[in-house]
Amino acid sequence: MPHTPVSRRTAAGYLALGAGSLLAGRAFAQAGDYPNHPIELVVAYGAGGGTDVLARAFSDASRKHTSQAIAVTNKPGASGAIGLTDVLNAKPDGYKIAMLTVELTTLPHVGVIKFSYEDFAPIALLNADPAAITVKADAPWNTIEEFLAAAKKAPGEFRVGNSGAGSIWHLAAAALEDKTGTKFNHIPYPGAGPAMLSLLGGHIEAVGVSAAEVTAHVASGKLKTLAVMADKRLKGFDNVPTLKERNIDLSISAWRGLGAPKNTPPEILAILKNIAVKTSAEPSFREIMDKQNMGFAFGDEAAFKAVMVRDNTYFKNLIAKLNFKLA
Repeated sequence: MPHTPVSRRTAAGYLALGAGSLLAGRAFAQAGDYPNHPIELVVAYGAGGGTDVLARAFSDASRKHTSQAIAVTNKPGASGAIGLTDVLNAKPDGYKIAMLTVELTTLPHVGVIKFSYEDFAPIALLNADPAAITVKADAPWNTIEEFLAAAKKAPGEFRVGNSGAGSIWHLAAAALEDKTGTKFNHIPYPGAGPAMLSLLGGHIEAVGVSAAEVTAHVASGKLKTLAVMADKRLKGFDNVPTLKERNIDLSISAWRGLGAPKNTPPEILAILKNIAVKTSAEPSFREIMDKQNMGFAFGDEAAFKAVMVRDNTYFKNLIAKLNFKLA
């Protein structure tokens, strides 16, 4: 049989195909023994807040479903930018992942970060919680109307704590200002936990964090929630009205879920998704979420991506309307 010459272009194509197969083989090999050492789950906020509680509950419940520990590391600061940047700068090998929060769809639009949700590969959505206005139990306001009326009499003096400038809870309080013609003094903290401690200490008048994050202190009688920014009343807060019930058309929620740098191999992402699916079904995980009144909202990578796209559009428009920039 006569020998058929191979053109340079064809030869190059074979070489490229071979290189691609080699890379794919390496990816499968990496996934084959993944994970072979602990996975770091970065929380971009301080200890004690809802994101931290969720991450630690997930870490504990995941032990049955992975041969390696998922270790939580708190890296707070810059409204979450420090922790998220740390994950993005890590090698995309599945050993450093993030507890992504809704701030990923707010911070780019206020000028805090140069990256966006598009720089992460979504793994699974785990939680969604609405914002709430909470004050000390002995505060003189027992309804949201009383609180807003008092705030309007002292423009810019009522201090409302949040989990960082440009964070979801900052924007929720800013949106309440916009809807009601009120002016607050927004006080940033490195997470909802420190904001609550400041409220308990009497250093601020209110916090705009989620109902889930204040539930323990409300149950103990130290704090009281005046209203939630939800479409309907929350389980565990049955006596707390929504803003919509009080004729304030505002509903803002935060979400949390797992993500990795976008160049993480799909085989590794699939393993992480499998861990997330099984862990989220663990009774111990769901029990902690119920105890903390955290809303369970599981979604796979496609559903999680859709949520991020939706909220990115919403907050981009809201921030533009408020003409709010931090940098």
